[in-house]
Amino acid sequence: MAIRIVRLGSPRLADEGIRIGTVRRPPRGVPKSEFSSQNWYDVWFPNLAPSIETMKIGQGASTPAQWSAFVRKYRSEMATPEASHALDLLAALSHHTNLSVGCYCADEAHCHRSVLRELLVQKGARIE
Repeated sequence: MAIRIVRLGSPRLADEGIRIGTVRRPPRGVPKSEFSSQNWYDVWFPNLAPSIETMKIGQGASTPAQWSAFVRKYRSEMATPEASHALDLLAALSHHTNLSVGCYCADEAHCHRSVLRELLVQKGARIE
């Protein structure tokens, strides 16, 4: 049992479990009825996505200092009680079932899901 951190839209791995989209917006041009069958996500959970303002900071980050500013802002958002409880829930679930969380970004190192991975580990999640 574990959480996998995935790129949404990528082929599913065996035993990946439910795929959770931690993104601010659904995929463009894809009918809602096809999100799961096209490997985007089974459940949309924007609660763990960066705010639009923070997302823009991350997308525009071209230097290590700018990326660090994004990480600080996103971590601050994830420290709110609502987000912290959601992270606690996913961490607890990772000990009992397989699931995956993800985003659309091609490069995990320059995506909020790299920070999300760290936050889940800090909460005690089992990460694959």
